[in-house]
Amino acid sequence: MEAKDSAHHTEQGMTSHPVTLPKTGDEEAPAEQKALQHIGHDGHSGTMNPDNHQGGVGMEHGSIDHSQMNHSQMSHAGMDHSKMGHGSGGHDHRAMIADFLRRFWICLIVSVPVVVLSMMFQELVGYQLDFPYREPLVVVLSTVIYVYGGWPFLTGIVGELRARQPGMMTLVAVAITAAYAYSVAVSFGWLRGMDFFWELATLIDIMLLGHYLEMKSVAGASRSLELIVQMLPSDAHKVTGDIITDVNVTTLNLGDVVLVRPGERIPTDGAVVEGDSAVNESMLTGESVPVQKAINDTVIAGAVNGEGSLKIRVTHKGEDSYLNKVVKMVEEAQRAKSQTQTLADRAAGWLTLISLSVGLLTLVIWLVSGKEVSFAVERMVTVMVTACPHALGVAIPLVVAISTAISAQKGLLIRNRTAFEEARKITAMVFDKTGTLTEGEFGVTRVRLLKADDEAGFLGMVAALEQQSQHPIAQGIVREAKKRNLVMPTITNFQSITGKGVSATVDGRQVVVVSPGYLKEKGIEQPQDAYGSGAETVVFVLIDDQLAGYVALADKIREDSKEAVQRLQQSGIKVYMATGDNQKVADAVAKELGLDGVFAEVLPDQKVTIVKDLQAKGQFVAMTGDGVNDAPALAQANVGIAVGSGTDVAAETADIILVNSKPTDITNLVEFGRATYRKMIQNLFWATGYNVVAIPLAAGVLYPNFVLSPAIGAVLMSASTVIVALNAQLLKRSLRSSHP
Repeated sequence: MEAKDSAHHTEQGMTSHPVTLPKTGDEEAPAEQKALQHIGHDGHSGTMNPDNHQGGVGMEHGSIDHSQMNHSQMSHAGMDHSKMGHGSGGHDHRAMIADFLRRFWICLIVSVPVVVLSMMFQELVGYQLDFPYREPLVVVLSTVIYVYGGWPFLTGIVGELRARQPGMMTLVAVAITAAYAYSVAVSFGWLRGMDFFWELATLIDIMLLGHYLEMKSVAGASRSLELIVQMLPSDAHKVTGDIITDVNVTTLNLGDVVLVRPGERIPTDGAVVEGDSAVNESMLTGESVPVQKAINDTVIAGAVNGEGSLKIRVTHKGEDSYLNKVVKMVEEAQRAKSQTQTLADRAAGWLTLISLSVGLLTLVIWLVSGKEVSFAVERMVTVMVTACPHALGVAIPLVVAISTAISAQKGLLIRNRTAFEEARKITAMVFDKTGTLTEGEFGVTRVRLLKADDEAGFLGMVAALEQQSQHPIAQGIVREAKKRNLVMPTITNFQSITGKGVSATVDGRQVVVVSPGYLKEKGIEQPQDAYGSGAETVVFVLIDDQLAGYVALADKIREDSKEAVQRLQQSGIKVYMATGDNQKVADAVAKELGLDGVFAEVLPDQKVTIVKDLQAKGQFVAMTGDGVNDAPALAQANVGIAVGSGTDVAAETADIILVNSKPTDITNLVEFGRATYRKMIQNLFWATGYNVVAIPLAAGVLYPNFVLSPAIGAVLMSASTVIVALNAQLLKRSLRSSHP
């Protein structure tokens, strides 16, 4: 079927120009509100080189500033990534993750002989291994671990202190530097005591592993921007008189005319000057039905042209394009959400202040009391090392690794663990419609016969005409016919009726499949029962100029959508829908599902506004969607949830992906988030709680009756690590016992 006939598939009441900004429906917002605590999630923007991306149109997305990035529980706030050879963009972020993993493996290998040869470890385990140059060998190997493995932390402390936000980097850097300096002094005989080399090695190993696990869990946030840009074609067919020339999109100027052939993506925002065609804008605007475009209609860059050719005059380019505005909204929302410190960050900050203060105070007090310098320094270093528990490095990543794995088995792919934790706070859920609450493809809902009595033969005849087209409505009818194993008769003299429908000869009879507009034009009265549901699209069938019946279709609601809405409402969550579809369709879906509110005919910037308005009124908002049009709102929401069957752009922008595209999995998300958060709090307690007792003992408050030796401090740290690991494993039981 040619594109001309596609108009007969346009939904009743569908807005034909979705780029027009309609009302937002703010009146649908709930009256009762709570104070909003906006907890951010990890995400960053990147500079895109248009030469490296299909369809780059010279868009500047801002350089990634890793010095301000917050990789959730572990603060990289001050890391000097330039020292690590990292630039900007998703590629360098992945390189940084690989760098941490590489440093971990190398340091782990080097740590084995350091631990085995350490006199403190030998004393703990109860064996003796000594030989000439053992101590210098341990010093050399430990220096390699300290410099190579500790480099991210040693550079990170600089940034944290500059930002006046001491956190994990400062805590780790102080601990490893104190342990290394003291151990070297002991090894060279400058101080009396026992070295901390094995503690130094294992501490760096665990911290590197913890950072790698956390960075891995949030990697890919910037890829959403790349994927959006890749929706634009890199070349355009520029029309100059009778000459058509392929040019780079970046060279187009306002007023230029470009040709868009059937099936191609539209390269630039513009207005149609010649031709007509159905244009699929669903991934951009949320409009479920391809929109018929004719002369003077506007089109959006990135939309897919149907089966007709269009000539378009360029009206916007570069940063003014609709798609680029979507990119900027995603970028701004992600950047705004990456500033909040996380719980473990704050714990590390307090531990840093405590360890430094108590450590220096310990040194001063013992020196003033007349004790030897070596004793005072040993007490200070013991305090600092004790205050930096191994367990804190794995307390959160271990829970994250387990909850991520179990959640994936349950159909939840966790990309952002902070948002996952915050899922327990959700008070408002905003759903996209097409492809989220609905299946995203049209299905036959009713077949009504007026001048015929064989429904199978009637529907088979309609499908015979419609199988000539790739249009979603046409394909919906063909799918239904195939599902019923109907016979499709041979047709002849197939023709399109410009802007109205199609016609053909079937068994010597003239059959026409048309839109309601065709009936109105011919003065044929429409049946009163034709529109049983506002969510339906109706095509009428005429046989020899007599109305023989009609077929109603709708974008079917997913089977478990209603259950998901009810379960969310039962847990105290308000459920809304924001869609690019028209008000009539949206209201019909909202009524069937029992939603608390609906926003129809909205574009990406308006979906962001809806989320912001709910947040401003005290709601903790989750957004669920599947299209490019949902990407900015997914990024803005406190928790962004993408349907797995949707676009890569939505998935990369979201914090959580519903792998099985089941709305009911969202209720599991809330329950999993609560269980995971509880386990994280428990682990933070076990990881840091013993400091209340250990730090005073390490400082020597019970001297001379008892002094916490470095060896005992090491045992306590190891014990807390084991407790944290075992406690994290218990999370498997609670998550697996949740809803299947």
